[in-house]
This record gives sequence, C-alpha cells and structure tokens, in this order.
Amino acid sequence: MRSFYLTDSGKVRDHNEDSVTILKNANNEYLLIVADGMGGHRAGEVASSISVNHMGKKFSEKNTIGSKLEAINWMKDNISQINQEILDYTKEHPEAMGMGTTTVMALLTDSYLLFGNIGDSSGFVFKKGKLTKVTNDHTLVNLLVAAGDLTEEEAKYHPKRNVLMKALGSSDKADLDVFDVVDMDVDGILLCSDGLTSMLTKEQIEKVLNDKDLEIEEQVIKLIRKSNARGGTDNISIAYLSLESGEDL
Repeated sequence: MRSFYLTDSGKVRDHNEDSVTILKNANNEYLLIVADGMGGHRAGEVASSISVNHMGKKFSEKNTIGSKLEAINWMKDNISQINQEILDYTKEHPEAMGMGTTTVMALLTDSYLLFGNIGDSSGFVFKKGKLTKVTNDHTLVNLLVAAGDLTEEEAKYHPKRNVLMKALGSSDKADLDVFDVVDMDVDGILLCSDGLTSMLTKEQIEKVLNDKDLEIEEQVIKLIRKSNARGGTDNISIAYLSLESGEDL
C-alpha cells in the first residue's frame, strides 16, 4: 500500500484551520483522518488539531483495534471524548467560544473497512477508476435534499450550502455516523475537507487519480493545485491510501 496526505491554506484564507494524518499500527491497520476547523481567533485550527491528535494518540497506543464492533465503539467513544475536550477548551479560553471542527476518518484492517464522520468533510472509496462517496454531509442543504425540498443541483449553489447541522464542539453530545464498507475490494480510500469537493467535481478528482503516470504524492499535490487554480476559497486537505493492485484484503 502507498499513502500520502497534505494540507494547504488555499488562495483566500490567511491561515490553515485543517488537520490531517494517516497512521499505521503494529498490526498493519490504518487510520486516515481529516478535520476541518472553524471559529475565530485561530480557534478552528485548535479544534481540528485536538481531533486529529486525540485519535492519532489513541490509535498509536493500541496494537490492534480489535473486532468490527470494538472498532465502532472505539471510534464513537473517542469522538465523544474529543467533543468534551473542545468544550472544555472553550470554557478555559472564552475568546475561542464557538470553535468546532468536522471530522472524517477511515479505519482499515484485514477484516473490515469503516468510515466515520461528523460535519461535511468527505470519505470516498476508489474502485475501477470511479469514486464512490461513503459518508453523508451534515449540512442544511443535504437535509433539504433528503426531504425533497431541494434538488442536488440547487443544493450546489444554495446560499446556505455551507451551513453545518453537526460539528464537534457545537453541542454537549456528538453523534458520529459510522459506515461499514461491505465490499472491501477497493483500489483506494480518499478523505478530504470540503475545500477540495467545493472546487473540483468528482469526475475531475477521478481524472487525476486515474493518471498512472503520477506517483501518489504527485496526484495529491495536483488535486490541491487544481483546487487553488479554480479559486482555492477554503483550506484544502487530502488523505489518500492506495491499495496498489486493488486485491482483496
């Protein structure tokens, strides 16, 4: 397997509030995680780093995450702890009130592939040249689309398309959505903040990932460059794990 992650501030924001990492433990299990922070006084980057650092530390402490059920409980328990850490931070630092972060993660073992998310950072699987989105965005427009009040095309350009309905640090309780990918015969796993998906279409991302003349690092860098070329209105973060031959795990 090959992996690479990168974050970029984009062309408009004066600093980067995203955090991202990919980790592998002693049992050859992988954790990918992207967090997109929000809040004034640079508090967004604090919130996103709390999420990524907490998950990374807890993952590195374990030789194995265990069974699928144990993994789901581990993900949800740690997200609850992160949410409380962020709330505690805002109590100690009133100037950071209102800070929060999205979080999307993928956990890959020999036996299962799980995604978890809260907010609007995205998780995809890449198979046979096509990206399939696994996670669901917790946005106002997504709710309206699900209710039949908006079409997907209308949602793309809606003035409130960036309004989040869920984020870590926004309430006392954090509910992580967990997705079990039953068909593990995939060629790659891609996580990203909405700085990528708001600038590039799924087809444009696929075109870069299908370019076999590029190494994985070059693919990720090219995606960020293309996002910036289209405006780079937000921070851009990508975590990409390529399963070179796409074989069953």
